[in-house]
Amino acid sequence: MRTISQDVAVRLYHLSDDGVASTLVYGTLTEALAVAASQPDDVQDGLFLQTSNDVVGYLDFIEG
Repeated sequence: MRTISQDVAVRLYHLSDDGVASTLVYGTLTEALAVAASQPDDVQDGLFLQTSNDVVGYLDFIEG
């Protein structure tokens, strides 16, 4: 993911095993990371952060 600020608008969504995407929050990166961190480990595996021009897995993002 490109370098972004904590205030950039993102979508946090969960992609289920059957391919259904469910949005958890539209907000700033800071808000999305807080929501993602509060999810159970098995849910975190399927979380993605989406900006206007990029998508990255939540766990990939936090593991750097």
